[in-house]
Amino acid sequence: MGLQVPLQGKRPSGVSLGVALVLHQVSLSVRCLWWAQSEEVEQRYRELLDLLQVYWDQVSSERMDQLDSDCRLILDQQLLTREQGMLGVSTSLQFQEALRESRCVSRETDLELRPHAARLFACREDVSLSYLRLDHLVLCYNQVLSGALQGELPLIQDQLQEINEHLSELQRTTWSSEGVHLLVEQQRERVLAVYSTVSEARANMAAIFQIIQGWAELQLLQCSCDSLLEGGASDESCRRLREEGAELLRLTQVNRSLYGTEDSAESWIRYLDHIDDKVQDGLFQLLITTLHFLSDNMDAQSGGGVLMAVSLRLKETGSVFEPSVDVGLSDFLKSIINDVYAVAGLPPRISVSRHGNYQVSLRQHPALQELEQEVMCHLQQVKEEAEHLRAGLDRYSFLWESDRRAVMEDFLAYGRQLRADELEAEVTPPTLRDFRREINSLHLLSRDASHLDDVITLHGWLQVDLRPFKESLLSVILVWEHLYTDYLLDWCTDSLQQVKLHGDEDEDSSPSSHLSLTETIVLLESVGVTVPEHLSAQLQG
Repeated sequence: MGLQVPLQGKRPSGVSLGVALVLHQVSLSVRCLWWAQSEEVEQRYRELLDLLQVYWDQVSSERMDQLDSDCRLILDQQLLTREQGMLGVSTSLQFQEALRESRCVSRETDLELRPHAARLFACREDVSLSYLRLDHLVLCYNQVLSGALQGELPLIQDQLQEINEHLSELQRTTWSSEGVHLLVEQQRERVLAVYSTVSEARANMAAIFQIIQGWAELQLLQCSCDSLLEGGASDESCRRLREEGAELLRLTQVNRSLYGTEDSAESWIRYLDHIDDKVQDGLFQLLITTLHFLSDNMDAQSGGGVLMAVSLRLKETGSVFEPSVDVGLSDFLKSIINDVYAVAGLPPRISVSRHGNYQVSLRQHPALQELEQEVMCHLQQVKEEAEHLRAGLDRYSFLWESDRRAVMEDFLAYGRQLRADELEAEVTPPTLRDFRREINSLHLLSRDASHLDDVITLHGWLQVDLRPFKESLLSVILVWEHLYTDYLLDWCTDSLQQVKLHGDEDEDSSPSSHLSLTETIVLLESVGVTVPEHLSAQLQG
């Protein structure tokens, strides 16, 4: 009988697919011997075929044994593991590999799954769904534990204990147990209920923290368009703190309902104290930022810009600041600081175990007290600088403190102002040179005063407007000038009247012959005094 070599790719009967593949390769090698019709070659071919079939059967058997062993291990293994309190799904990787291998085997018609593999493969859809649900359960449970906020675990301790009791049943259950799919779904729903509640409560807590963190961005102080302080906390800031404080209180009450606890429960009181600490810390950050702003901008080295403004005015009692640097500015700054502290009393207190509002607590905070002292220290420094400025301008004080009538009387009697220690002096009526000296001295004072700065800044933050003082000072100097020039004008008028009464007598024979009428009018015109036309006309006549 001739050698029958498959040339059309047909699979010989009784030969497995693996052996057939190998046979196909061998057939290509012996095709060249087709015409030889060698019985020896055919015999060799059959022997090789038998050897390959034995090898393939052995490999397939070992493969199926291993798969069945893996499936048995999976079916007999507990569903859940626990390590350091956290849950894990057993055989997660092995389960996926076993299902993948079972699908491959099921497609081969010459292979048959062993009992454990067949059982796992038969319920693969239910097992896969249960596996996904179990994985979801583990994820949610671990998030409840790992993401616990401070003070939260005691609030959910009873719920966790109840869940753990039910989960212990899953830890004892294997995939081969009856009703495993229903049990997994029941426990997943329990875990999801707690997870949903805790997630909502944590979202509320996140909203609470976000509100508190937002307070740091508040612009608490009221400033004008040119950045000058106008007062303490603005109405908008106060409204926001009041409304957001009420929202914090509402969110905590929502969480109490979610956790299912009582107001008097010790765990709930500690939870509220934790939130209360956060609220107080947020208010502290707002206050310390505001006080830092004041202190830093009142530091001469910071160059932060003008914060406050006063004006220097000249009154009957002398030069004064308005508002007063000593009292008014101090009261204004203290009122601002008090307003800053007052905003801490706007949010309602979260804690039920602590007395007094947040303002009372923060008033005693060392860091805030230290900053407050720094602010008042800067104020004291600017007070000293302002007083130094005012004292420097007191070089003009004789102009508003002296009795002009007494000064003029001394001048007309002695040609100068007597010193305080001069009890008597020789009567020496003033000459035109004496008048010129006094008027020129006043002109120099007027020029000096006009060159004073309109506005100066003290210590880098207090703006002083000197214009009111300058205007008053120049007016006072002008009054002094008029005191001398008006006297000379009146003298000229009287002298001309005397000349008319005495006929052709010259002016030197007038009662006040120590002054020259012509020279007096020249003097007046030289110092900018407009001499009335009738005086000039009478003099020319």
